[in-house]
Amino acid sequence: MALDSMKEIFERSARENIPFWEIVLQYDMEERQVSRQASMAKMLSTWQAIQDAADSYTGTQRSVSGLVGGDGLKMRLYARRGESIGGEFMDEVIVQAISMAESNACMRRIVAAPTAGSCGVVPAVLLPLCEREHYTQHELLEALYVASGIGAVIAYRASISGAAGGCQAEIGTASAMAAGALVSLRGGTNEQIGHAVAMALKNLMGLVCDPVAGLVEVPCVKRNVIGAVNAISAADMALAGIESRIPVDEVIDAMGEVGRRMPVEFRETALGGLAATPTGKAVKERMPHGAQ
Repeated sequence: MALDSMKEIFERSARENIPFWEIVLQYDMEERQVSRQASMAKMLSTWQAIQDAADSYTGTQRSVSGLVGGDGLKMRLYARRGESIGGEFMDEVIVQAISMAESNACMRRIVAAPTAGSCGVVPAVLLPLCEREHYTQHELLEALYVASGIGAVIAYRASISGAAGGCQAEIGTASAMAAGALVSLRGGTNEQIGHAVAMALKNLMGLVCDPVAGLVEVPCVKRNVIGAVNAISAADMALAGIESRIPVDEVIDAMGEVGRRMPVEFRETALGGLAATPTGKAVKERMPHGAQ
């Protein structure tokens, strides 16, 4: 058994009358040669690590470069004033996305989901939703298996590496994983999960990886916010019955092709995009040698 096609997962789910998440769990058991209990214990420890990372954020840490740190706290304080446009839930999504991505830049312990640079997306949508709607631990784990399965399919068919496929492969994949997890939590069908994944990926297709000074800080941290907000909109559209006209596996394949055709300057080399702007170059020049 392999997680190399969303269509095959859906077909097996229908044929054997088992949910998406169960298929991913069984794959993990087979791949790592572990028991069901061990697989779920590992997933629970992953979720607890996400919670710990969120709880340990204070807003006082700064990255070695000084480019990143404190914005999560700024957003939290702004949200408390009740002046935001997006409302309480969206405030918390943005806070968590920034805070988690800042924690990565500040060398704190995070969960790569699927990468360190995109670590804020999945937590940003799941933490606030679970706080608001009080899902059971098992429901949370099911959603995480769904997210993991989506990430595995994208990794197989395309890429989850910014160096190989641009930021679409990192933030795009994380956004697709989060969108699918949200649909699963809300009781959506496999087809709706597929549409959410497809729409989330399509919305970020072509996104370049252009880290200023070669650091996973600017614009990476704020792109985690975009990935999270995109995931919510894609999940809501899918749950409303809106469909992607292009099947999800074809969207994934297209993303892979775009990544392969993307110029090397836009694939984590810091030779193009924002990294190549006058300000981006100036930042690189003033960085301590060890921070580059």
